[in-house]
Amino acid sequence: MRRMALISCLVLMPVGWALSDHGMTGHMAGHMIAVAVAAPLLALATTGNHADPAQRWPRVITPMKMMLLDLLTVWGWHLPTLRAAADASSVLAALEHLSFLAAGFLLWSAALHSPARVSGIGALLLTSMHMTLLGVLIGLAPRPLYHGMHHSGELDPLADQQLGGVVMLVVGGISYMVGGLALLGALLRGERSASA
Repeated sequence: MRRMALISCLVLMPVGWALSDHGMTGHMAGHMIAVAVAAPLLALATTGNHADPAQRWPRVITPMKMMLLDLLTVWGWHLPTLRAAADASSVLAALEHLSFLAAGFLLWSAALHSPARVSGIGALLLTSMHMTLLGVLIGLAPRPLYHGMHHSGELDPLADQQLGGVVMLVVGGISYMVGGLALLGALLRGERSASA
């Protein structure tokens, strides 16, 4: 299971990177692959071994701290100024993509490792909320927010941005909500078996 999660992560990352050059929709799909799909797979692959940051540094890599790091990373890179800078520089674009993977990995690692499962559940559900909110704000903006973005040829810039917001809302929101609910289910099953 761990090996398959790691292989899946390694296969998905270049796919996400390739998609990020295809307008705002592809850009969002690439970022969601990094932060909401590849990152949890990487966390599953490393949980409980020497590569698990939450196990190595449990006082630093906590669910709520990592939720805030994830929030700052995701929202920060979507500020129009930083977004334009990343569009203009392949080095910054790579840093952006890797920072999404790193922030997501640290959050998922903390949530999976947290001895207080409720904290991990809360961090994932709060992340689901902030991802959903940012997706809604981008998707419902009345004008294009990212003027330097290379939009796909099939869609005008506003429609491309709106579809990108929907991708963020759906993939980001669902990934973290499902993760939080899975941890909640594990917690409830554990309590039920402990009381039996």
